[in-house]
Amino acid sequence: MKLNIISIACGAMLAAGAWSCSGGSMDPESDIEAGKTAMSFSFSLPSQSRATDTSFEKGDAVGLYISKTDKPLEIAGNTINNERLVYDDLLWNSSRPLYWDVGQYNIYAYYPYIQEINSITDLSFEVSTNQEQTTSAGMSGYEASDFLFGMARNMSATSRTVNLQFSHIMSKLTIRLVKGEDFEGEIPEKATVYIHNTVTEATIDLSAGVATKAPRGERKTLVARQTGPTTYTAIIVPQRLDNRVPLIEVVMNGVSFLYESKFQFKPGVHHLVSLVVDKNPEQVKIEIGGEIAGWN
Repeated sequence: MKLNIISIACGAMLAAGAWSCSGGSMDPESDIEAGKTAMSFSFSLPSQSRATDTSFEKGDAVGLYISKTDKPLEIAGNTINNERLVYDDLLWNSSRPLYWDVGQYNIYAYYPYIQEINSITDLSFEVSTNQEQTTSAGMSGYEASDFLFGMARNMSATSRTVNLQFSHIMSKLTIRLVKGEDFEGEIPEKATVYIHNTVTEATIDLSAGVATKAPRGERKTLVARQTGPTTYTAIIVPQRLDNRVPLIEVVMNGVSFLYESKFQFKPGVHHLVSLVVDKNPEQVKIEIGGEIAGWN
């Protein structure tokens, strides 16, 4: 998946900005009352405000829940229960037609799709420890770790497309390697960057889109994904490191550069840091470059 805009159409094609899945009467409200109006959704990622062409890839899947507003979201018994919508290079398709009925609804969507949901309020989720590596599902460990969530409350049944805004609920850390004054030569274009001492397990509340560090989760080491000649990034469960610990390690040409620090990984925030490396591996310095909420 290339992160851009999501558009979901259930059983119909967009045509001139307006469309119908029902093939029913000219009275949309009559069709809704008869349960003949198909559901239509579009999804925007952070920092994007209007629907354009998607850049998802064939086979990508999102999960969709819809519940009546007077009922809490549950694992089962909702209007729509963890419906899997799969991209086919043109549309997002469900395994069955989805239709509106009269009433008020809350809508919840998430990515990537999880087949077995063990809890709505405490869904177990773990970011990949090797975000450079491709998973068995065919996506990078980085992509599989970047949990996205969108929600709309108190929505009436409608023949129009409903747009939801996706948000990142994990934290992101990008590390740029910078040559120090005493560093000999140039920064290698290939290095291995580790993020140490973070808990990789989280519980997610699908009714609110909140990720919480698992209270008994084990601290592990992540391998960051290379995104440029001297740039590396990783998705991290939101958490606070209150004590100074080994945090970022860079291995270049067989030499390890280790930086120790406290840190707070904030939910939905992209943290930017520059790691300044010198000739002496023990003289690693860091420069905080800022924070970005709702990154692309």
